[in-house]
Amino acid sequence: MDCITAIFTRKSIRKFRKDDVSDDVILKLIHAGNAAPSAGNLQARDFIIVRNEETKLKLAVSSFRQMFIAEAPVLIVVVANYLRSMKVYGERGRIYAEQDAAAAIQNILLAAHAMGLSSVWIGAYDDEKVSEILGIPSYARPAAILPIGYPAEDPRPRRRYDLDEITHRERW
Repeated sequence: MDCITAIFTRKSIRKFRKDDVSDDVILKLIHAGNAAPSAGNLQARDFIIVRNEETKLKLAVSSFRQMFIAEAPVLIVVVANYLRSMKVYGERGRIYAEQDAAAAIQNILLAAHAMGLSSVWIGAYDDEKVSEILGIPSYARPAAILPIGYPAEDPRPRRRYDLDEITHRERW
């Protein structure tokens, strides 16, 4: 699948088949995530692979009871690593770490789609609880939980704003 097709055909999927996703495939997705642009090439993002059923359930509950999260075969939690970026950029490094993580998340979503997998970007969760469950240090913050699996649904594409409504020329 070419890049433009992947961009325009990717959908958020919340229902997954029970089929396992191999470690090799998950590592390829993380490799795609880490290939994303990064401020100063500091790659201020980390990745946590979660397969344990109990941990997935705890994360689903901590995500305001979005229980479908626990049903995915595997989760990739992308973490913004502030310390890695702040060593070079000071306080501004917090923003860069979040941008690094966001770029990695988008790469993972597109790579998953191109490989016949599906996911959804989960950003609604209790940061402190997720950090506690996963042992994320205080100098980092979970940026997204990505349930990964083979799709068990095919929702219709969501409406997008017309470009005339969101595009500005020279100024707002």
